[in-house]
Amino acid sequence: MLNVTEQAQEQIANYFKDNELKPIRVFLTNGCGGRQITLALDAARPEDEVFEVAGVQYLVEKSFLAQAQPIEIDFAGHGFKVSSSLQLGGGCGGCGSSESCCS
Repeated sequence: MLNVTEQAQEQIANYFKDNELKPIRVFLTNGCGGRQITLALDAARPEDEVFEVAGVQYLVEKSFLAQAQPIEIDFAGHGFKVSSSLQLGGGCGGCGSSESCCS
């Protein structure tokens, strides 16, 4: 299951007013702050589950969806927040600091 809040739908619709409509991939990345769910424009693949919300396609790899559902995309303040049933976190403290794994 994938849910896109009204606030997120509005922001995405505003983006596509000036840009070509493309599917949005929902996927897991690993960076300084640990694992997080991210969004990116992409093309559908055979291993994807495709959801359509307000005329926009959202792509989630079926194996990831099985682990992470339900997934919710929201917009708060200055950016998108993607949450799921996965327990995310880890990574290293203080990106750019002397104790950082990212420096």
